[in-house]
Amino acid sequence: MSAADHPGQLLFVGYPGLEIPDDLAALVREGRVGGVILFKRNVGDPGQVRRVVAELHSLAPDDAPLVVALDQEGGRVQRLRAPWTEWPPMRALGRRSPDETARFARALATELLDCGFDLDFAPVVDVDSNPDNPVIGDRSFGGTPEIVSAHAAAFIESMQAEGVAACAKHFPGHGDTNVDSHLALPTIDLDLARLHSIELPPFRSAIEAGVASIMTAHVLFPRLDDKRPATLSSEVMDLLRGELAYDGLVFSDDIEMRAMADHWSPHACSVGVLEAGVDSILVCSRADLRDEVLDHLEAAPDGLVEGPLRRMQAFKECFAGGRGATTEGPPYDRHVALAGSLAGEELVDIALDPTERA
Repeated sequence: MSAADHPGQLLFVGYPGLEIPDDLAALVREGRVGGVILFKRNVGDPGQVRRVVAELHSLAPDDAPLVVALDQEGGRVQRLRAPWTEWPPMRALGRRSPDETARFARALATELLDCGFDLDFAPVVDVDSNPDNPVIGDRSFGGTPEIVSAHAAAFIESMQAEGVAACAKHFPGHGDTNVDSHLALPTIDLDLARLHSIELPPFRSAIEAGVASIMTAHVLFPRLDDKRPATLSSEVMDLLRGELAYDGLVFSDDIEMRAMADHWSPHACSVGVLEAGVDSILVCSRADLRDEVLDHLEAAPDGLVEGPLRRMQAFKECFAGGRGATTEGPPYDRHVALAGSLAGEELVDIALDPTERA
């Protein structure tokens, strides 16, 4: 079996600390993970980040280049802070023109390429339709599908044109919840007509813009599936694969989030995710869970992993191995000025990142 055909290619993982643990280095070297995601806990100064990302890429087999990813949305959720540019939240961009969102995405991409990143788990394309939502809010471009659709397309097209993959999240929508899926399982009791009018148009726009990947929501939609959240629901995934005709890469959100971990076993969170139609599984912190999920993937039937591996390989042909990295440093002075002009009077409490673990 080639490394590119190993089921572990469907696993994306995180790790503690500023240096790459030996056990993770071994997995990358063996082609038993497909990607690594960095968090604030992994980030020191720019030199350290460039070195670690380059080392991760160098460890991977030639036939299975590694994807190195992060969440760099702007506002509350950005792993790279000063001396990198600190960008305003997407809500501030949604108040401006899509052309300005395109400028932002191009500038952001150059900073990510400078560090060797391949994938940004952004943009959030959820419509901010619930004022009591604790986890989306200003991470969304706005409160209407028209605003979110236009800005999502501008972000995706511009970022990917620079060589960084985008990821539209969280399918089929996390905007109308009053529960944080990091802490509990939210329920959105909406019918299909409502989803078609509010939640789904931004995802359709993202797909039309050529988005390289989509991330699922750990949210229960009982009108579609009253037993399983979107990440585990073939009914929900049929909307994406069938009605929206998306054949690109689909990621789960982190399966350590309590919306999943409190209710489903590691087997369900690995094999069950693939059975639903999701391609790639995120385990963002725990090495023990990473290893258990890897065991389940390696024991999965060939027929279950063939489609996901095909989509992963197609993704990696465009976005992997740090091949978009540049030798010219980004114009940070201009980026800081751009960030200030885009932010306007938007206030952001950067301490309240709902996605970060220590």
